[in-house]
Amino acid sequence: MLTSPTHVIANADAADLPALLALLDAASLPQDGIADHIGSALIARNGDEILGCAALEIYGSSALLRSVAVAPTAQGSGLGTQLVYSALALAEDRHIRRVYLLTETAADYFPRFGFAPITRQEVDPAVKQSVEFTSACPASALVMVKKMNNE
Repeated sequence: MLTSPTHVIANADAADLPALLALLDAASLPQDGIADHIGSALIARNGDEILGCAALEIYGSSALLRSVAVAPTAQGSGLGTQLVYSALALAEDRHIRRVYLLTETAADYFPRFGFAPITRQEVDPAVKQSVEFTSACPASALVMVKKMNNE
């Protein structure tokens, strides 16, 4: 768990779901399937206010990074970076070998974390069955992967 004077990053739980869904809606990110993966979602909170989120959908030794969002009041503070690093640490703790993501707007953001573009054909078949791949994200979304240290 990371802390700063203004927020704490921690595991989300079912009680956080309404605020997490509102944050995703405000960021125009897909909400489909997030409730099924609340156990591997992270939130950044300042008291009762949720300032950001990031989630992993875990499929065996692969995962899909999704729902990385920061409230407008916290944008530009480095919180998004902290959330991505926290999600990658969670992936490492869960012995994930590859983390995938889909993006339409942040292709220039994720390479700093070690993500590189790939084709949809290169994605783990289990991850391709996720809601994000099957219906929530358009076929035009860029696919990226990060090979974890434990691969």
